[in-house]
Amino acid sequence: MPATIYSGLARWGYDSDMATSLNHVSIGASDLEASARFYVEVLGLERIPSPNFGTPTCWLRAGDLQLHLFERSVTAPTYHHFGLTVQDFEGVYRKVEQLGLMDTTTMGAGIRELPDNSVQMYLRDPAGNLVEVDFPDSSHLDSRVIGSLPKLADEYPQSEENRRASLFLGPGR
Repeated sequence: MPATIYSGLARWGYDSDMATSLNHVSIGASDLEASARFYVEVLGLERIPSPNFGTPTCWLRAGDLQLHLFERSVTAPTYHHFGLTVQDFEGVYRKVEQLGLMDTTTMGAGIRELPDNSVQMYLRDPAGNLVEVDFPDSSHLDSRVIGSLPKLADEYPQSEENRRASLFLGPGR
């Protein structure tokens, strides 16, 4: 990294040439308002101001990260996706079930438990983008709401290294 750029980043606490975080993900939306409503009403993101890029754009906050929507007539990729962690997985699950949004085919299952006990659920937004909804610990979910969670390990053999994988990084992981 050029010294002038690096010294500028050092002011904000970056002390490595390696990327330190993910700032945002940007995806296309054929109907910007329908997609924005989906992310606000189903997943709880917060609409925030966005600059004028000369095309309809919407920025949304997800904790310290952002999701940027831009209105374009593009076809969403089948398998490309991004994951959002939610606090109220059961609430999102209920909404997804009620609205029929779960994608049960693309990734082999609409919902499943990983070897680290985290949970993934897949759904499609109004533009067809694949969204993964994540929760860190299946033991905190009510089976009366979610049902019996299929386990990835029951579908595919997991080596010792596979069993050490963790969807959530941080202290204790």
